[in-house]
Formats: sequence, C-alpha cells, structure tokens
Amino acid sequence: MADRVTVIGWDGSPLTAAGRSALSAATLVAGAAHHLALPEVPPGAERVRLGSVDLAARRIAGHRGTAVVLADGDPGFFGVVRTLRAPEHGLEVEVVPAVSSVAAAFARAGMPWEDATTVVAHQRTLRRAVNVCRAHPKVAVLTSPGAGPAELALLLEGVHRTFVVCEELGTDREQVSVLTSDKAADHAWRNPNVVLVIGGTTGGTPAAPWLSGQDPSAPPVRGWALPTEEYEPRGHGTGDPAARTGAGEDPSLRAAQLARLGPRVGDLVWDVGCAGGAFAVDAARFGAAVIAVDTDPTACARTEQAARRHGVPLQTVQGRAPHVLENLPEPDVVRIAAGGVPVVTACTDRRPERIVAHASTRDEAEAVGAALADGGYTVESLLLQTVGLDPDDWSERERSVVFLLSGRRTDHPHP
Repeated sequence: MADRVTVIGWDGSPLTAAGRSALSAATLVAGAAHHLALPEVPPGAERVRLGSVDLAARRIAGHRGTAVVLADGDPGFFGVVRTLRAPEHGLEVEVVPAVSSVAAAFARAGMPWEDATTVVAHQRTLRRAVNVCRAHPKVAVLTSPGAGPAELALLLEGVHRTFVVCEELGTDREQVSVLTSDKAADHAWRNPNVVLVIGGTTGGTPAAPWLSGQDPSAPPVRGWALPTEEYEPRGHGTGDPAARTGAGEDPSLRAAQLARLGPRVGDLVWDVGCAGGAFAVDAARFGAAVIAVDTDPTACARTEQAARRHGVPLQTVQGRAPHVLENLPEPDVVRIAAGGVPVVTACTDRRPERIVAHASTRDEAEAVGAALADGGYTVESLLLQTVGLDPDDWSERERSVVFLLSGRRTDHPHP
C-alpha cells in the first residue's frame, strides 16, 4: 500500500504550499490529462491517467511510495475522496481542497448558492437529474459525457429554464454562456462543464435561508393533504363548488394516495385529471417534479394558481388522456383521477413504479383493478369512508365513500 496518499483539488489557480509540497514528494501521480501536464508534477513520478477511479485506487493501493491524486475543484464534494476511502480499497487520504466547481460556477454567475440543489448527471441518472431541475428553481448540474447541457435541454422540453453553462472552469479555455434551455440543445459543449439551471420560481419576497438547498421563497406550510380550500380558497377559480368537491378531491383520499405513491426528490409524478391542483401541489411540496394533466383549461389554470400560492413549480398539460400522455416524459408514479380503464392501461404501458386510481362504484373499481393486474401490477383495493363531524354537536356535516385502487409494479426490485 502507498505510504501516503494525498488528494489535491485544483481550480485553475496556483497550487497552495501544501499542494506543492505533497506533489514534489510524489512517486505516483494520478489525474486527468490536464493535471498530469502541470509543471509541478515530478518528471520521475509514475503517471496514472484518471479514467476509472476504482482502477486508479487499485494501482495506488499496490504502489510502494507516496501517491498524489489530482482532481478538479473540491475532491470531497461529489469527488474522488469517496471512492478512494471505500472499504474495498482501504486507503487513508489527506485532502488539500480547492474551490468547488459549483461554487466557482455560481461565482462566475454572480449569484448566491446556499439555496441551490446540486445533482450529478450520468447517463444512468440523467432522467432523475432532469426531474430535480423541473422541481427546483436553482440547480447546479455536474455533467458527464452523454449527460451534458444538450441532453438536459432535450429532456426539459416544454419547461422554460435559463442555463448558465460553465465550460472548462479554471483553465485558459474557460467559457461561461447564458441562454434559454430551448437553445442549449443546438450547441456542442466542451467537457468538463457545470450547468446552472435557473427558473421555475413562483414569486414572493426572498427570505434569508437557514437550510442549504432549500428555496427560501416557498411558504412554510405545515402538513399536507390539507382541505381543498387551502389550495383553492373560496372566491378563487371558477367559483363553482362542484368543481372542487368531487370524491377525487377529498383530503382523506388524497392522503391515502400520497402515502401509497410516496413522491420524492428525483421522481416525476403524473397527475391525470388534476382538477383544482390539490394533489399536484402536495406532490410538488414533497420535492417531486409534477406534470398535471386535465382536459379542462380552467382546471389547468386553477392548478397553476394553486402552485403559485404554495410556492412550488409544476407543469400543466391541457389535453384528453390517454392520447395526451403519449408525448410526456417517463413517470415514476402516477395518480389517475379521470379517464377510467383506457387511461389506466395507457399508464401501465409506461411502467411507472406505482399507480393509484379511485372509483365511485364497485363495478368501476373491479374494472380498474383488473386493468392494473393485467398490466403487471400487484393490486390493493380499499373502500374508504370519511365522515366530517361538527365539533360543537358531533352532527354529521359531510360524507365521502370511494374505492381506492393502488398498483405496485411486480418486476420492480424495491418495495
């Protein structure tokens, strides 16, 4: 095993005294091509091109001498330190940090970044990274070949964002470009790059954040599955109570649906039949990206208004399911409030992890449950009854009875 392993971060500025000292004593140096070309690398040191960090770690573990690993930015922030310290390699490392590429990118843009979310985009995680960009107003994306600005832009089709693309930060080829997301796919971008994805804010007066990665403009609402009036207060929207008080808008049903879907950061939720937007807003408040679909343009407008009131970004799509679903990006979980069996079948064909739907009659519930089962889902069926009571005399105010159908994909490895 190497006698000593030092990881040195490099942000394009001259190395610190500690970095120069460690590098001058190195008998093995691992890094990218531009790191190995630094004049401080000892001429006699063994040089390892840092492609696979696992392979480099094995080389270092078998080396007898002093090893240095050079990495861009802060190597402890989504960097090589995690891999080098993995139990299978057994390496103890000293770290000489530098300014992270995320911090440098926001500095180039002249923006604060304590309220930003940071994601890593590889080809296998690109879709989830895009979902975070849909759901959050300020995201830093650490890209990779095949998962760069152009690919992000293509998957964000229909969602307007501003891209700040920072190419080759810290080098003499550094370039910072600001453009709208619909233009980013038309460019060829150099690696490595960091993309700041900005937009989707819902207004309001910015507040001083106290927790990193959170949008300070989002109102601190406690709870979820709130009464429908919290999402569409009386006097807003259409003014038609019937538009808000159907079985699909019952808060208890909504709570049960959310519990079974479990929307989370990185997910894309389809809300088919969004009505007043209560479910869509709840799902977005869990950090998921949401596409709310409805045939009624007024329902889409009410959903957008509810999202603005609650400080969450989401996308609405007006059109009739199942046909309108064909061009939507792949969902992780789906809530179906309208459309019946044809929509259920169209959704099972897209293979989300979980689907929930509801029905007002047993025949309808049996048909929906059979469609879920035929589509390869394990089905749970419940009859939910809620009775609202007047706390003064405990008299009944309103009653809701509905069948809840939920499907969990049988071939998905996680419960």
